[in-house]
Amino acid sequence: AVRLRVREALGAREPAGEVKVQGWVRSVRSQKEVLFLHINDGSSLENLQVVADPSLENRDLTFGSAVEVQGKLVKSPHKMQNMELKAETIRVVGPCDIWSFPLKMKERHPLEYVRQFPHLRCRNNTLGSLLRIRSEATAAIHSFFQDNGYVHIHTPIITSNDCEGAGELFQIETSNEARESAEKTHFFNVPAFLTVSGQLHLEVMAGAFTHVFTFGPTFRAENSQSRRHLAEFYMVEAELSFTESLQDVMQVIEDLFKTATDTVLSKCPHDVELFHKYIAPAQKLRHLARKLSCYSFHSYLKRLFFFFFSCSISYNEAVEILKQASQTFSFKPEWGCDLQTEHEKYLVKHCGEVPVFVINYPYNLKPFYMRDNEDGPQHTVAAVDLLVSGIGELCGGSLREERLPFLESRLQRLGLADAYQWYLDLRKFGSVPHGGFGMGFERYLQCILGVDNIKDVIPFPRFSHSCLL
Repeated sequence: AVRLRVREALGAREPAGEVKVQGWVRSVRSQKEVLFLHINDGSSLENLQVVADPSLENRDLTFGSAVEVQGKLVKSPHKMQNMELKAETIRVVGPCDIWSFPLKMKERHPLEYVRQFPHLRCRNNTLGSLLRIRSEATAAIHSFFQDNGYVHIHTPIITSNDCEGAGELFQIETSNEARESAEKTHFFNVPAFLTVSGQLHLEVMAGAFTHVFTFGPTFRAENSQSRRHLAEFYMVEAELSFTESLQDVMQVIEDLFKTATDTVLSKCPHDVELFHKYIAPAQKLRHLARKLSCYSFHSYLKRLFFFFFSCSISYNEAVEILKQASQTFSFKPEWGCDLQTEHEKYLVKHCGEVPVFVINYPYNLKPFYMRDNEDGPQHTVAAVDLLVSGIGELCGGSLREERLPFLESRLQRLGLADAYQWYLDLRKFGSVPHGGFGMGFERYLQCILGVDNIKDVIPFPRFSHSCLL
């Protein structure tokens, strides 16, 4: 028998004989003359209906059990489905104790409930849809960069660099090092940390390959249990050589966002619809759709990311908007202070709930590698943040300081010249104007799915009681 995935069986145009489908039972309905099963193998949100003789039923054929069904693929008489499988044999590969199985048939479990079972929650429809969307979005991001001539670089996970300069680092030690703290000898001879960004390593590669990107795990030792922070998350980062315009960096961010979102909407329409219908804050999504005269949040996304993606303001303008706001903020907006999440969300709302680029941040607010704008009394750097509805900051980028005297001077003032001598070498040997950006992958998923809690867009939630974590 030819093995078919559920998605292939549902999408088949013609009947087929002697096929085999393997998966897990989602429902069992036994009638006097016919046995109905719905099975799923994770390839599709939709289940494949199996029609069988009641004599094929046995005590192990229950919700959650793993089965292998052989038979003929035939046209379904029902309008809601194209094909169904007429079973000739049903073999229970792995039985399931339905009394102790925490997921119940035909129940829509809230995310708070399934979060208690990180080792089983992928069998829930919502998390199954999320993982398929993650997979397609990951492939779309890689395809975007490959199609535009970028070289994929695997940047180190263990590094001695603190690229962000925020000090939120997980230090790496061996078990012996932890015990022998009185007489410290580092495994790598220097303190080593889990990476917070692959940017500096990408800059090395951009000096040879012009356009490079990485897509991998990054870590923040930020002791926060909030709905928008993770200790481990995935970051998309890119560097572009031979660019002197912040607009070039912004254009790549916009094109990446549009391309990835278009792919997800076209390849996972049912999975995305599940989130918009049952998971996302319904009133908020209806409000946004109504604001742009759309009939659904799905069409709102298309209009938002393909027609309205053009709002750009300076940091100066952002601060003035915030100061004139009627809303009272927990953090008072002042020039020279970083924008807080509440500020970022207000700016998006002020601009009509469309993505907003904020550019040219204060010099003293940003890391050493951002390019000095050499502007008047309000000293700024060529930096950009992309703010989106409901999330705040999604992407951050800048032009990099390619001028050796400027970079040397700043590193000396910060006392980092010795540690970053190798970074100065990049400016001595064939330096070119360049820029880049990073995008938090989980925040991107939150944005397109309308999910409120970032821990619901990762495969395994942290801080769980599960022995797996």
